[in-house]
Amino acid sequence: MSSPTPIRVVADHFELAISTLHYWERRGLISPQRRAGQRCYDADQLYRIALIKLWRTTGLMSIDEIAAMLDAESGWQDTVPARIAEIERQQAALEAARDYLNHLLGCRHESGPDRCPGFRAAVDLP
Repeated sequence: MSSPTPIRVVADHFELAISTLHYWERRGLISPQRRAGQRCYDADQLYRIALIKLWRTTGLMSIDEIAAMLDAESGWQDTVPARIAEIERQQAALEAARDYLNHLLGCRHESGPDRCPGFRAAVDLP
């Protein structure tokens, strides 16, 4: 069994601020060991840190969502479909934004984007 890894090594390896690891600990997401007063992480905690980072960056999950995922009794299975639905909502919003900006690039109304006939036609005024 390998010895626990010091916090500085963990932070550098995962490209995280030490304060991030402290925050995750305060939130109960990770549980370091102490060696001579210094936080150290065993293999299980290192895998957990890797998973949290993956969920934060790839899954775009909030800390609350991650806490639910790590809590076996919380019904984490509900978190995943909710996260997928939110990502799909964000994708639709980004696609609409891209389509609108592409439309603006093609609009040749000389008075500027606020005078674009396509924009004016799409707006519902009171």
